[in-house]
Amino acid sequence: MAESQASPTRRRWIPFLLIALLALGGYFGWRHFHADPAVTASKQAAPPPIPVTIAQVQRDDFPVYLTGLGTVQPYNTVTVQSRVDGQVVNVAFRQGQMVKEGDLLVQIDPRPYQAALDQALSKKAQDEAMLKNAQSDLARYGRLAERDYASRQQLDTQQASVDNLTAQLKGDQAAIDNAQTQLSYTTIRAPLTGKTGFRLVDPGNIVHASDTTGIVTIVKLQPISVVFTAPEEDLPRINQALAAGTVPVSALRSDGTKTLAEGHLALVNNLVDEASGTIRMKATFANADNVLWPGLSVSTRLLVNTLKQVTTVPVDAVQRGPNGLYAFVVGEGNKVAMRPVKIGEEGEGRSVILSGLTPGEKVVTAGQYRLQQGSVVDPTEVRSGGDTDKTAENAGTAPKVP
Repeated sequence: MAESQASPTRRRWIPFLLIALLALGGYFGWRHFHADPAVTASKQAAPPPIPVTIAQVQRDDFPVYLTGLGTVQPYNTVTVQSRVDGQVVNVAFRQGQMVKEGDLLVQIDPRPYQAALDQALSKKAQDEAMLKNAQSDLARYGRLAERDYASRQQLDTQQASVDNLTAQLKGDQAAIDNAQTQLSYTTIRAPLTGKTGFRLVDPGNIVHASDTTGIVTIVKLQPISVVFTAPEEDLPRINQALAAGTVPVSALRSDGTKTLAEGHLALVNNLVDEASGTIRMKATFANADNVLWPGLSVSTRLLVNTLKQVTTVPVDAVQRGPNGLYAFVVGEGNKVAMRPVKIGEEGEGRSVILSGLTPGEKVVTAGQYRLQQGSVVDPTEVRSGGDTDKTAENAGTAPKVP
C-alpha cells in the first residue's frame, strides 16, 4: 500500500529532471562553442588574399596624340573631257587601269580637223605668192618713181598692198596654229598619272566640247590625302607643332585597331567651322602600297607633342572616388593602400601621373572592386606584351611583391 502511493510521486519528478539535464547540456555546449577562446580565434581568422592584377609605375617618354575621324581624298582628280566635237574612233584604256601622264586614252575622228589645217596651210601659201608678187611690183614702182616715171601715189598704193598681204600672212599663221590645236585635241591623253574609273563613252559615240559628263575620271593615288577634323580648342598646339617642324600623322582603320599608313600634316584650314566648332586639316601619305583608297573612312592620330621622362601608369590603375582620383598601391606584405593621384595627359592606354605615385611602385590595374584600405592581395603582374608573373612563390607562404 505504501509502495503504490510513492510511485506517482517519483513519476512527477521525472520531467523536471529531464529539463534540468537539457539545460545543463545546453550551457556546456554554449561554453564549448562560444566561450572557448580557441574556437573564437578560429572563427575570427583573416580572410584569404584577394587576387588582383598589378603593373609597375614607369618613367618614360609619353607621346601626346590627337585622334579624330577622316576621309581619304585623291591628291588630284581630273574628269577627262573632249575639247572638240567628233566621233570616238578608238578607246585605248581599260576601266580601272593605272595610266601614266601622256598615255593615249581616246582618239576622235581627226579628218575634219586635218582638212581645216590643210585649208589654212594652202591659204597661207597663196598669200605668200601674192606677197612675193606685190613686193616685186613695189620694187619696180620704186625705181620708176626715182626717174619720175611713176607717181608717188602709185608707190604708196603698192606699199599698202604689200603691208596688207603681210598682215594676211600673220592671220594665215594664226589660222594654221588654231587648226593644229584643234587637230591635237582629237587625240586625248592622260593629264596625270593615276587610276581610271568607269568609262563613260564607248567607241562610235559622238562627243561634244560642251558635254559635262566627261569621258573618264582619273584620280591620283600616290601621294594621297586624308581630310580630318579636330576640336577648335586644340588649334593652338596644332599650330605650335606645325611651326616646330613636320607633324606626323597616322591613318588607322575606322575601328582604330590597325595602322594603315604614316604621313605628315600638310595643311590646317584657315577657317573654323562655326557650326561644329572644329578645324579641318589635310594630311599627305605616300601610299606606295595603295592601302588608302579615295572615299575610305579612317581614324587619324596626330602627334602634337612628346613629354620627356614622365611618370605613367595604365589607365585602368586610376580610379574615381567621392574624393577624387586615386590608385591602390601594393606595399609590404602585399597590403594595398589608397593613394590620391593627379593625372595629366591620357592616351594609348596610359595616363601621365602628375603627383601621388613614384616610378617603381606597384599599382592595382584589375580587381579593385573588392579592395579597401589595408586589404591583402594575391598579385599577378602584367608585363610588356601581356605576359604575367605570379609574384607569390608558393601557396603555403604569404605572397611577396618582388
